[in-house]
Amino acid sequence: MRQRDAYASTGCYNLVCPGFVQTNNQVVLGGAITSVSTYNADQREITLLVRRYRSSRNTDYQNIDVGYWPAEIFTHLASYATLVEWGGEIVNDDVNGQHTTTQMGSGHFAEEGYRKASYFRNVEVVNSTNALSSPLSVSTIAGNPNCYDIQNFFNASWGSYFFYGGPGRNPECP
Repeated sequence: MRQRDAYASTGCYNLVCPGFVQTNNQVVLGGAITSVSTYNADQREITLLVRRYRSSRNTDYQNIDVGYWPAEIFTHLASYATLVEWGGEIVNDDVNGQHTTTQMGSGHFAEEGYRKASYFRNVEVVNSTNALSSPLSVSTIAGNPNCYDIQNFFNASWGSYFFYGGPGRNPECP
């Protein structure tokens, strides 16, 4: 759930937001993912889908219908979204003037690529005909690229995809 004012005074974050109706107890939203990738070895993937129905915004995990947000809690999504975002986020309280040591993704920068950096692939949106399609345009934002970065690409087998991540505090990100 995105906030209207960058978390300053409105909204909420993830499951702290009221209103989500969980319909399946096989998936613990906000819980740990138990099957994870190994650096430079086996890679694990999950499938996520958030889609709009006429009366709600449903969420699927690994093709399991997990639950929904009732339509009435949204103020600007009556017909469609104008922006969709994927990626990682950390909280940096800048304690003692130092950046947090919190890693994003695997803790490795995007340029390390497959088997090392975290990634999203086959990034798609559900269009007005309820079909999946590649986004019309993709832009990237890295607030502090010495701490975390992102690189986006497109090819026939992975569609729209990007690598992202970083270690947090490091010699180039004090």
